[in-house]
Amino acid sequence: MGHGGDVIAELTTDHREVDDLFKQFEDAPPGSEDRRRLVDALTIELVRHSVAEEEYLYPAVREHLEEGDALADKELADHARVEQLLDDLQQREADDLDFDRLVLKLRTEVTAHVDDEENHLFTQLRNHVHPYVLEELGNKIRQAKKSAPTRPHPGAPSTPPANKLLAPGLGMVDRVRDYVSGRGK
Repeated sequence: MGHGGDVIAELTTDHREVDDLFKQFEDAPPGSEDRRRLVDALTIELVRHSVAEEEYLYPAVREHLEEGDALADKELADHARVEQLLDDLQQREADDLDFDRLVLKLRTEVTAHVDDEENHLFTQLRNHVHPYVLEELGNKIRQAKKSAPTRPHPGAPSTPPANKLLAPGLGMVDRVRDYVSGRGK
């Protein structure tokens, strides 16, 4: 859940964990329950990661980077597409004909988003934001992931202050649902 380090190290480690889950999905037999379990794990990780970025990273991008508003808006649009795919996947069983197609589309979207963040956004942050601020953002991201939702909520707000107010409540409801259903174990 929390890896330590500044915001860039924290989010990059999350990205590698998501890459690993996609690789595990590829190795699992088609239509298997392992694939459903892996998509649930991917969903949990991607939603928590996205919510934390929306609460803290993108507001910092707007504040500290030239053309930060445009950068943050682009990242939020990426998140909206990923969240809609995650929501679509939650409605399907692993043996559904569209399941693998949707996972492939999800992987394509996530890979492009990660590539853009790591090769452009993170470089700009490293070059233009004080290391102390990056460290504080890492701490805030780690805290946000602890209470973030674990299921997609495409209609939920993605910008402060509304997202910071609603995310912990949605997260609590999601974790109760996960506990009762055994999802994510």
